[in-house]
Amino acid sequence: MKKFWKLSGLVCLLALAIVIRGNAQQAQGTAPAGATPPAAGDAAKDKEESSPTDHTIKVGGQSIAYKATMGSIQIKNDAGDPTALIFYTAYTKSDVKDMSQRPVSFIYNGGPGSASIWLHMGAFGPRRVVTKAADYTPPAPYQVTDNANTLLDVTDMVFVDPVGTGYSHAVGKAANKDFWGVDPDLHSLGQFVDTYVSRNDRWNSPKFLIGESYGTFRSAGLANYLQSQDNMAINGIVLISSVLDLGTISFLPGEDLAYVLYLPSYAATAWYHNMLKDRPADLNAFLADARKFAAGEYAEALMKGSRLQGAERAAIAAKLSHFTGLSEDYLLKGDLRIILPQFMAELLRSRGLVTGRLDSRFSGLNSDPLSEFSFSDPQSDAISSAFVAAFNSYAHDELKFGQDKKYNPLNGQVGGSWTWTHQGTGGYGFPGPANTEQDLGNALVSNPHLQVEVENGIFDLATPFFESEYTMEHLGIPDKLLANIHQKYYEAGHMMYVRDEDLTKLKANIAAFIAQSSKQ
Repeated sequence: MKKFWKLSGLVCLLALAIVIRGNAQQAQGTAPAGATPPAAGDAAKDKEESSPTDHTIKVGGQSIAYKATMGSIQIKNDAGDPTALIFYTAYTKSDVKDMSQRPVSFIYNGGPGSASIWLHMGAFGPRRVVTKAADYTPPAPYQVTDNANTLLDVTDMVFVDPVGTGYSHAVGKAANKDFWGVDPDLHSLGQFVDTYVSRNDRWNSPKFLIGESYGTFRSAGLANYLQSQDNMAINGIVLISSVLDLGTISFLPGEDLAYVLYLPSYAATAWYHNMLKDRPADLNAFLADARKFAAGEYAEALMKGSRLQGAERAAIAAKLSHFTGLSEDYLLKGDLRIILPQFMAELLRSRGLVTGRLDSRFSGLNSDPLSEFSFSDPQSDAISSAFVAAFNSYAHDELKFGQDKKYNPLNGQVGGSWTWTHQGTGGYGFPGPANTEQDLGNALVSNPHLQVEVENGIFDLATPFFESEYTMEHLGIPDKLLANIHQKYYEAGHMMYVRDEDLTKLKANIAAFIAQSSKQ
């Protein structure tokens, strides 16, 4: 069963955006769930749309007048035929006289298959849904409030929904699945960015890419694509809960790296839930010890494979128990290698609970106390309904858009249909897991002014912080460019913005990053 999960369940592990219950029951086909795909050649449904509205908001005591535009941009193939409508929500500060002094940021989530609703309504948009921190948000009515931590005071924002998510869909003779792959996704969003920049006269504006989860994987590739194909230099990239090498978070047969990189996040989770025998008071010092053990004794022990026996094996199990809160017996039965769904199910089993994946501070009831694995995510269950209901009400009532459309927050068909091959990168051996590390390295080398900020959640079990550190230390870039990488940390999960204190810190970090990177 464990080997079966490693192989056939890998897609579940790599779905990095919020997992919403019921996606498996979505309507089959290539159109967004519940929507009727436009017929080929239906000119009316292939046309772009736009709904501009005017608003004001106070941020830090400053009153900001802004225009919100919800609409779509048509993209085309090489023959000039329309292939898709990519929908977006843009927020632009009004009465800006010199656009060259005003940054513009393109923002998206991950999945693949996720719309931008999460960063839009949870983090950076001028309006934000209110949820409960590390707990379940009750059903409707939900509250949407002005977001004091919006980025609108420092940058214009364009929230983008990739094809097959949100309101975005294929048109003409194309199908949504034509865009479901690493390279088709980069090409379609690259064309979107280029078109938006040209139409809105933003070529001389500082430009930023802000992505979460798979969106960070996308940002690395998109920065390289825009710079190499369109000569559009990017000022900065913000990687929120990042992964550039999917192999680092994949529990593949015979590969031990993921176990090493996950260990400090397991330790943080056990510490938070008070599952350690001798719980230290200082979390940061404890995590420093966990990093040292993971990269040292633990990695060396796993490298020995079946040669690790007897007292030496028992000693590693004891130390592993100290950091993870799991019993030595359980660890030995698991050959010192515990995959993520096992950890989520086992850590709080005695309490009848499972831990969250996107945010391991969350916990939920275990519907099957005998199950070896956890396949649900309490954090997703806790907040998804609030985000979706709030977005629909906001789009319909305030932005005057989408009353007759179905918004698809996470398309469950995308992950299983995604093409993971990526041209232009790779080593000198057989193809491995999808990877955009080389894209980021190339983007930095070709544009040495490019700055990268990495936002890490300590309690993130989807994209562990030690994995992020490992990746940034293995980009293979010249030493002089290492100072362009900036790591930030939060005592939070994958979506650190769901707690007000962490959102305030996230806003401050990114605002400072954008301001500094715009001055170069």
